[in-house]
Amino acid sequence: MGKIAFVFSGQGAQYSGMGKSLYDNSLAAKALYDAAEAIRPGTMEQSFSGSAEELKKTENTQPCLYLVDLAAALALNEAGVKADAAAGFSLGEIAALAFAGAYTHEEGFKIVTERGRLMGDAKPEQETAMCAVVKLGSDVISETASKYEQLYAVNFNCPGQTVVSGLKSSMDEFSKEISQLGGRCIPLATSGAFHSPFMSDAAGKFETFLEGCTIAQPELPVYSNTTALPYSGKVSEMLGKQMCSPVKWQDTIENLIADGFDCFIEVGAGKTLTGLIKKTSKDVMVCSVENAETLEEAVKAVNSRA
Repeated sequence: MGKIAFVFSGQGAQYSGMGKSLYDNSLAAKALYDAAEAIRPGTMEQSFSGSAEELKKTENTQPCLYLVDLAAALALNEAGVKADAAAGFSLGEIAALAFAGAYTHEEGFKIVTERGRLMGDAKPEQETAMCAVVKLGSDVISETASKYEQLYAVNFNCPGQTVVSGLKSSMDEFSKEISQLGGRCIPLATSGAFHSPFMSDAAGKFETFLEGCTIAQPELPVYSNTTALPYSGKVSEMLGKQMCSPVKWQDTIENLIADGFDCFIEVGAGKTLTGLIKKTSKDVMVCSVENAETLEEAVKAVNSRA
């Protein structure tokens, strides 16, 4: 039998009410939320009943998503399902490292809160935007983006889907060329040009902040967004670099599969990663956990593999 990987959801999957069912049904999840609430009062209210507009603000999105991601993973452990490795999409990597023991859950919450604040404050003089490009290969998208001023291919999600980030003024002409090539651009509701050089200043400040945190090597393999390989070297440096570097998600999943992983459980809000993994490989088992109902379904599915 193959190995199990927990994959932690990223920004964009948030919704009002996320985590409430886990809080009500898992002692581990409840303890996590209660500890976080003592650090950042109001986080539970934002997660469980905040408006879509409130949750869309990066400084709120990131701590709230961190909690539901980690709560789902802890609830799975509580139910007897263990991971052999972890990976997280963008901010999901912060939760993955906490789950893997690189720092305490509380330290991770402080880290993700600062990350969200720095990314939310990173407002360049010129307006920026992000879009997902579908129906074209990543090489074509990267080459096309490079023709335009400060436009970058940043998230390599799965076959046929790549995210581009950069100057909003470059996006219209880029979108027209993509359409002519047979692709389609889907605008993303983000507050900045994430994972691009526009985040370099914030990344530098984040790395400085991380120097004051207690961070160790993860006890469980965590596959990095930046390298698509398990973390090695100084964790704080890799985490800082991650903020302004492309997310190599397709490579990460393909490397996990090559390393013997055939069961992927998305932990956290939504099913975005589940969909990306299915498009990357038809030969693996994929399920998701975001509440008590999906937790029960996932446990049954995993146990049926035995």
